[in-house]
Amino acid sequence: MQILTEIGSLFYMIIFTMGLFIKKRTRRLGLILILSILAGTIVSAYIKESVGQERPNLDFKGRPFPIPLEKDTFSFFGADTNSFPSGHATRTSAFGLVIGIALSKRFPKGCYLLFIYPLLVSVSRVYVLQHYPTDVICGIILGVLVSGIISKKLKLHLIFEKSET
Repeated sequence: MQILTEIGSLFYMIIFTMGLFIKKRTRRLGLILILSILAGTIVSAYIKESVGQERPNLDFKGRPFPIPLEKDTFSFFGADTNSFPSGHATRTSAFGLVIGIALSKRFPKGCYLLFIYPLLVSVSRVYVLQHYPTDVICGIILGVLVSGIISKKLKLHLIFEKSET
């Protein structure tokens, strides 16, 4: 579960997105992806601070969790002790939605596999006692909303269509 929770961090998503900037054909997808991830991260950080819900204060079978884990990628206002909404769930659902929309023309059924990624990361965040289930559910909803708005405004569905010229 530690691996699943760590692949939801901002670092790995930025590395993948930077790879999209290498090819000219995928630069627009990379731009939409990076904007969705960063916007989701910023919005979730502000909501975290305004809600102020503490992380679960639970032990793993009576003792602290045996593996050190990253809380969330960053906090604008100091220590990252707030849990609502989950930044990992927000980022991974934004990532999954954008990539899913981009692949939906070429792989109509395969694009649904990308929605497994946010679900696995979200379940792992609850499992490692970093979030309550409501944190990750609202994080997924927030990520889908933010990336859906950005994808629609920047016309993500037109990326891989043939040019009429």
